[in-house]
Amino acid sequence: MAYPREDAQAPLEEHRFPCDQCGADLRFDPERNQLTCDHCGFHQPIDDQPAALSVIRELDLKRALSQQLPETESEVTRVLTCPNCAALIEFDGSTHASECPFCATPVVTDTGAHRRLKPKGLAPFEIEEREAHKAMTLWLGRLWFAPNGLREYARKGRRMSGIYVPYWTFDADTKTRYSGQRGTVHERVRTVTVNGERRQKRTQHVRWNSVSGRVARFFDDVLVLASQGLPKKYTDALEPWDLSRLEPYRPEYLAGFQAEGYTVDLEQGFSEARDYMNRIILRDVKFDIGGDRQRVSSMDTKMSDVTFKHILLPVWLAAYKYRGKTYRFVVNGQNGRVQGERPYSVWKITFAIVLGLIAAAVVGYLSAQSQ
Repeated sequence: MAYPREDAQAPLEEHRFPCDQCGADLRFDPERNQLTCDHCGFHQPIDDQPAALSVIRELDLKRALSQQLPETESEVTRVLTCPNCAALIEFDGSTHASECPFCATPVVTDTGAHRRLKPKGLAPFEIEEREAHKAMTLWLGRLWFAPNGLREYARKGRRMSGIYVPYWTFDADTKTRYSGQRGTVHERVRTVTVNGERRQKRTQHVRWNSVSGRVARFFDDVLVLASQGLPKKYTDALEPWDLSRLEPYRPEYLAGFQAEGYTVDLEQGFSEARDYMNRIILRDVKFDIGGDRQRVSSMDTKMSDVTFKHILLPVWLAAYKYRGKTYRFVVNGQNGRVQGERPYSVWKITFAIVLGLIAAAVVGYLSAQSQ
């Protein structure tokens, strides 16, 4: 797969949205679903796209893997690879130094240009930073063993970063031939003698019969994370995403936000999607076999009409360094669902253990006295 590759000679894709009133940069406002100037308060609607551009098109996977897509399906962006967490972060031409939003590592931006597949769609942010920050602090507040210092630091700390995280989606029409065995459980009752007493004992026996058949399933929008900047267990826990709310990609939605470049390439992404599809197909086969138990000997799956698209999903992110350790918290930019690293206070855990031992001792003493 040829994406991303360095392409220093190609022109960079840059987008700026200056305010018509004061010239400051506009940002996308999730609350108003339009561009807003934080300097003078000017608002600018996002114009409707032409009908030809308002549909999110799928791309042919085979053509992409054989590098046969038109060059218009890719773009050149300026990126930085974080030396600590390996996140690939896109920057505009005016940015010269920054901090990695994924791990809070101070970094200087790289001027390297990379050609990569364009996003086809994105889910715009629907909640503001203040809502995401409130959701995060409430989530931390429910963690009894979290250090009070970190809670307070997060509550009063810096603003969260709005990041568009890259994903792949895959569609495929599948037809599977299988062979296996259907197990039917039969119960047998026999009389046994135990210590001179006659009892009935029930045992189960499975009768197996060979079977074969076909199943078919169309997979729509199998979602695969294309980022390595955050642990997958956190991003998976942010689901479900409402992909029905995807919009055709427009750079206006990224105004004031950052976008992460994909670090899981298309071929890797499809391999993960295929594993997921195989698990679902195996479930379908077992259901088709029926009976009480199933054995699957072989599955031969044919895939057709395999397509994909590159999309961006909204995440509010906070990375705090506390006593030499980085804690990361993520908030789903659509619905406010929170996940993150669970910090633990040694003092609180010790106190809880001591309190438990004291309670056990008191109960033991009272029990001894009552006897």
